[in-house]
Amino acid sequence: MNSQLLYQEDSTILEFAATVVEKVTLPDGRKGVVLDQSYFYPTGGGQEHDTGEIDSIRVVDVFEDEGKSHLVHVVDGEINIGLVKARIDAERRVRHMQHHTAQHLLTQCLMRQTGFETVSANINGYSPSTLDIVTTQISKSDLDQAELLANRIIYEDRPVKTYIVSPAELQTIPVRRPPKVTENIRIVEIDGYDYSPCGGTHVLRTGGIGLVKVLKAERQNDKLRVYFIAGLQALEVFMHMYDSLSNLANQMSMNWQDIPEMIVRQAEQLSTMQKELQVLRQAGVRYEARDLASAAEEHAGVRLVRAQFEHRPVGELRLLAEEL
Repeated sequence: MNSQLLYQEDSTILEFAATVVEKVTLPDGRKGVVLDQSYFYPTGGGQEHDTGEIDSIRVVDVFEDEGKSHLVHVVDGEINIGLVKARIDAERRVRHMQHHTAQHLLTQCLMRQTGFETVSANINGYSPSTLDIVTTQISKSDLDQAELLANRIIYEDRPVKTYIVSPAELQTIPVRRPPKVTENIRIVEIDGYDYSPCGGTHVLRTGGIGLVKVLKAERQNDKLRVYFIAGLQALEVFMHMYDSLSNLANQMSMNWQDIPEMIVRQAEQLSTMQKELQVLRQAGVRYEARDLASAAEEHAGVRLVRAQFEHRPVGELRLLAEEL
């Protein structure tokens, strides 16, 4: 029996009733159940699965059994065949929705800014999400402009629409990439801005993303991986960074905005002091070498210097030997 994938119709529903139609035992010994209908999202499309409860039993994994076209809900206990009540963990769902829609938006913004396409993405609500683009380098200016553009679309609070189209209807839609299926093609549209075949969960309006922040971009073989955060996670990161900067600023009796300049200034001072210290060490080594040379003992026409050192840097001892 095929499971009805209700999360594709409404990603905001977190509690629902369903019927357990089958119990399964997985090869690794874990227990699972199949529901006649489900709002739980399974792992796929770069997005992790939902978690939650079925009749107070924890749901720890969800995946689609492609051979049977139904969802398997992996559970921590026994659940009987029949009617059940299910609940999806709200925060995890929201975080995934925010990051998935943010990924679609940022992908489109990067493509418009640079012309580079995204070939894969990894959605995560508790650590930075990533997208891989077909280039090995990108300027900071382009990243900044794409980020700024994405946040402008977020502030416009555009509707995020999902709908099913036929292959014929697909030909009239400017999708970023072709779908992986040939029928019942689900399109996620960021109102008039981005069109993408996708089966994931998304916010209802771009304002639900909150904000998106690009963290960094680094080369991964022949592609460039862009790390970003959005929504609740971006807020948490900002709060933590602001608290850390504020505490440091208070200790230094200065405004947090002045910390970068202060660090640069202290780094320059440290570099100058290290150079001066090196000059003094070299002078000290020369004096030490003279003292050792004057105390040298002669054996068979060869002047020998005896000295014992503890915890002296190798470079300093090498310099001392050269002076001798």
